[in-house]
Amino acid sequence: MFADRVLSGMRPTGNLHLGHYHGVLKNWVEMQHQYECLFFVADWHALTTHYDTPQVIEQNVWDMVIDWLAAGVDPSQATLFIQSRVPEHAELHLLLSMITPLGWLERMPTYKDQQEKLSGKDLSTYGFLGYPLLQSADILIYRATQVPVGEDQVPHVEFTREIARRFNHIYGKEVGFEEKAEAAIKKLGGKKAKLYTELRTRFQEQGDVEALESAKSLLDEQQSLSLGDRERLFGYLEGGGKMILSEPQAMLTAASRMPGLDGQKMSKSYGNTISLREDEAEVGKKIKTMPTDPARIRRTDPGDPAKCPVWQLHLVYSNDATREWVQQGCKSAGIGCIECKQPVIAGVLEEQKPMRERAQQYLDDPSLVRNIIADGCEKARKLATETMRDVRDAMGLGYS
Repeated sequence: MFADRVLSGMRPTGNLHLGHYHGVLKNWVEMQHQYECLFFVADWHALTTHYDTPQVIEQNVWDMVIDWLAAGVDPSQATLFIQSRVPEHAELHLLLSMITPLGWLERMPTYKDQQEKLSGKDLSTYGFLGYPLLQSADILIYRATQVPVGEDQVPHVEFTREIARRFNHIYGKEVGFEEKAEAAIKKLGGKKAKLYTELRTRFQEQGDVEALESAKSLLDEQQSLSLGDRERLFGYLEGGGKMILSEPQAMLTAASRMPGLDGQKMSKSYGNTISLREDEAEVGKKIKTMPTDPARIRRTDPGDPAKCPVWQLHLVYSNDATREWVQQGCKSAGIGCIECKQPVIAGVLEEQKPMRERAQQYLDDPSLVRNIIADGCEKARKLATETMRDVRDAMGLGYS
């Protein structure tokens, strides 16, 4: 059983491109073997900026999930689900909105940034203002410990930690908390109960952080404890109340260096993409018509790879020997631009080949994708239901 639970999601924007693969999906494929992973389609988030074109969302959802599977995300290793199929996300978002100061949302760096970038859209909506809180609910509902993000998204994870802290501070003071925590210590058994108490004392009296980590590891190993007792003992360690919502950590991922067909970062907004499952002939056509070093007007003109967008793709797809051949051949006009592009075309097609093969079974039988998502939604909802039971109880809504 993995100690860490990773949560990550993507908005359904249709077919994914190689920039998504190198920036996100490759990481997901690696992580699914190292952590308990939940990957979700953020379809509600798509409505925060595209509420006026909802008709495109459904097809985008299924196209994107097929791209995930094509890239090597394995439903037997990770849980794949759709946000809107787990309504507990919305319930937690609503309840957290009761305690979230408005200023916290307005301060989010992406709030003003996105408004400026998408100035053509009307984003003066409650949904757009509140989407960082919906992101927090997405994370907290699963008690995720790790959230893979780029540097620009770190403030969102920090915001989520603040929300969890505020919630636990307001609602983590259950009646008889200390007595219940002491009773839970006894359930650990003689030796472990004594060790937990010693480590807790060392942390609280001497600020010994190593003791705190050792105590947390001790609790992580206890399979027989109920979830409620486990959370009480985590909270009791640090002198607070019961930890109802756990604080996630940002897992920094390397920024994708995948260049587009024009040398800029690959992005739909630049119109410079190659999709994950692009038709082979179309891949060849796109790369063959890429701009090259402007100095090479004729085949006999020498050029400089550093000034050519194709060189950026050689850095991703070619080995050292091929790069050396490009450098020498371009600078001496020994090779033409079409020749130079051939290894890149071959490299892209080789990378895409297993993706096309994996995708084909799901294109042939769409019910396979529906079943994977149905299973994932069921697993996700089970976890979400457990969290919401604790949240409702803490907020005085646990009556039936």
